[in-house]
Amino acid sequence: MTDQSTDLRETVRQRYAAAAMKVTVGGTACCGPEPVETDENFGSTLYAADEREALPAEALAASLGCGNPTAVAELRTGERVLDLGSGGGIDVLLSARRVGPTGKAYGLDMTEEMLALALANAAKAGVTNVEFLKGTIEAVPLPANTIDVVISNCVINLSTDKPAVFAETFRVLRPGGRLGVSDIVADDTLTPDQRAERGDYVGCIAGALSFSEYRQGLEAAGFTDIEITPTQPVADGMHSAVVRAVKPA
Repeated sequence: MTDQSTDLRETVRQRYAAAAMKVTVGGTACCGPEPVETDENFGSTLYAADEREALPAEALAASLGCGNPTAVAELRTGERVLDLGSGGGIDVLLSARRVGPTGKAYGLDMTEEMLALALANAAKAGVTNVEFLKGTIEAVPLPANTIDVVISNCVINLSTDKPAVFAETFRVLRPGGRLGVSDIVADDTLTPDQRAERGDYVGCIAGALSFSEYRQGLEAAGFTDIEITPTQPVADGMHSAVVRAVKPA
């Protein structure tokens, strides 16, 4: 990695570590944990009421995503799911409930503080078919061809090596496996500098790929049946989007 990429990764790590600590400390206060994301385009408000009610307050408070990938991916009983950048564990816990006791949900995160929070949230929720792994989304610590579904919630944009993320996602998926993520995508007309003007890197904006770049990146990794559907605007020319793709059988 370049020095700039290393610096950006550390900036992201520090932001998410601080978010985890805010939730953890807030959870011991009289009024409970405060949400770390207040923008209406991000956070736990993007989940259905019945989903929120089934989760610990700390998991909801730590939600920093831009969508609901567990719904995007249409998870099925018995499947093995991997969440890239799992944070406080909200999508892992929801995935675990959807795939049931015969399935399993993995969460991958590089931040010790978020991993500790996720483990605590899993214990509070009484969810046992989960496993949280420390690592980066550019080098997933799982064997090839072992995962049915890869999900992610506004995290791929944070990577400074998105081709590596797409390649690793393709590697761990079994043949016929699928990708279903929520992410931020830019209009094809916006240059990287224009994207950066619209928000900071850790806010998911500056690192956004354009629609064409996202599709080309997935195709280069080997994915087919690629669908990129904008769901709501988050800045001028920038959108939350649902991204789906398949690893050929």
